[in-house]
Amino acid sequence: VSPVRTETHGRDARATTVWQPAQLASVPPGIVSAQRQEPIRVTATLKPIKITEPKLGVFIYDMGQNMVGWCRLKVSGPAGTRVQLRHAETLRDDGTLYMANLRGAQVTDSYTLKGFGVPPSGGSPGRLKAELQTEVYEPRFTYHGFRFVEVTGFPGKPTLASLEGRVVNDDLPIAGEFTCSNPLLNQIYHNVTWGTRGNYRSMPTDCPQRDERQGWLGDRSEECRGESYLFDMSQLYAKWLQDISDAQRENGSVPDVAPAYWPIYKDNVTWPSTLVLAPGVLHQQFGDLAPIADRYESQKRWMQLMHSYFKDGIIAKDNYGDWCVPPEDLRLIHSKDPARQTDKALLATSYFYNNLKRLEHYANLLGKPDEAVKLAKWGDEVKTSFNEKFLNREKGYYDNGAQTACVLPLAFGLVPEDMRARVFARLVNKIENETKGHIGTGLIGGQYLMRVLSDNGRADLAYTIASQKDYPGWGYMVANGATTIWELWNGNTADPTMNSGNHVMLVGDLVIWLNEYIAGIAADPAQPGFKHIIMKPLPVGDLTHVKASHNSPYGKIASEWRKDGGKFIWEIEIPANTTATVTLPAGKLGKTTEGGKPVAQTATIGSGKYKFVSE
Repeated sequence: VSPVRTETHGRDARATTVWQPAQLASVPPGIVSAQRQEPIRVTATLKPIKITEPKLGVFIYDMGQNMVGWCRLKVSGPAGTRVQLRHAETLRDDGTLYMANLRGAQVTDSYTLKGFGVPPSGGSPGRLKAELQTEVYEPRFTYHGFRFVEVTGFPGKPTLASLEGRVVNDDLPIAGEFTCSNPLLNQIYHNVTWGTRGNYRSMPTDCPQRDERQGWLGDRSEECRGESYLFDMSQLYAKWLQDISDAQRENGSVPDVAPAYWPIYKDNVTWPSTLVLAPGVLHQQFGDLAPIADRYESQKRWMQLMHSYFKDGIIAKDNYGDWCVPPEDLRLIHSKDPARQTDKALLATSYFYNNLKRLEHYANLLGKPDEAVKLAKWGDEVKTSFNEKFLNREKGYYDNGAQTACVLPLAFGLVPEDMRARVFARLVNKIENETKGHIGTGLIGGQYLMRVLSDNGRADLAYTIASQKDYPGWGYMVANGATTIWELWNGNTADPTMNSGNHVMLVGDLVIWLNEYIAGIAADPAQPGFKHIIMKPLPVGDLTHVKASHNSPYGKIASEWRKDGGKFIWEIEIPANTTATVTLPAGKLGKTTEGGKPVAQTATIGSGKYKFVSE
């Protein structure tokens, strides 16, 4: 389908494609989204905050922020002068670049000055000064992940004005904001936002700095729901899901990385589950059924293939375990403590069950009730086998009782009702007494941890985890100078072969928790795309103020609450053509009003602006 008109104004202007309604009706599913996706472009310019000279002629610029993109160099000098820029995320103790964690990445950009006709050794100093002009070098066919830039070969001494950082990424619309009275949480949110944006490259990559930069599926399976509160990533993920399907083999096998530049086809359960989970996120957050319809047959083929690996109702196909659990030794990448590790068969089988429940839901949405019934029966069989294999009723937990071994069964609805309290108590005990209020999950468990704690009445413990400033935690990264999220909880001390300073996989469900639970803005799964909004804020810990907004398909949703003496004051905004169920924090003997008039603690309201006061 050809566009009617394309307009571009200026080098960095947005291209606008206008489609006729008649054409849209004939476009295959997914094509419209792909056509509308914004391109990769320069989205911001950073000024360096500091320049040092650790060695003679070696100048180190500090951009103040771990960023992704390239630099714009401004320089004047004789023709033939060669200036080199090298990029890195951190510095060594002597102030020079730390390069070990970049592995084989090419991080050097070189520019040879034209000199505008003036030979390197020709003319008097006065003549050179009069004739040399400022040259601007800006590479446009590469990118780097960096905070620090080493400049060598510069004619004379550069200034802060000689270099700028050009932030480059898929130009996705900003989806909202979150701020609160806890400065640490604000900085963590900042770090997540910068790391997420920097890893958008027509696909969500794992890291931007070393020689990898791949679309690892497991990093984003549930974390992508949190991304939807940062950026409108609907078009990008619809496109990436097409990449995943394109990489699927005829027998149904789905790779761990897509596009499959690294052809890792190991028939793992957890990582490829993104093919099943991400379409549901796009449906719930954006009301878009197309990704589910487009991927449904691919999902079924993959699930049928994985079924062939079942033995006695259990599947043990898991390659990576609960990836990057906080290790007991700060020099390790992976924990060697069996008590911290989760059985791979438990991971694979619980994830497979969750996939079955998702697929059952999709079948109902797509008008396939017979298939939904079969999937439900299959899910019941897996649930029975899972509990027979892993649930220890005498001890009250699954397998070894590791944090993730508790989190997943609770998150996926695998725990029998009469055992939920005991399994949850085990999780709380592990966090409070063994990890002393710190996170103890890796990539897998971390994508559900904060919600499981909050859904079972311990949002306060989730807040404690989020607010920790020592190891392990997001605050520990901040305390050690991070401006993005690390690949490892101990990324400042672990083996440099795997300590990226800009990853998103350990974000888990933190952003989901901050927006949906603390701020109280969530889409109702029964009326997706924020057609109906569930608003139920949780004023936990020492928080006294939270302000958040989300640009939903229907418009802006806003939530701002504060504690003022004995009052809880909550101002919200509901967009047109939507409704919201609002629930205020319960008061013991107080009253709740809106606009000065008494209201119930829970109410359903229409569009507009409201101010609730709960005493």
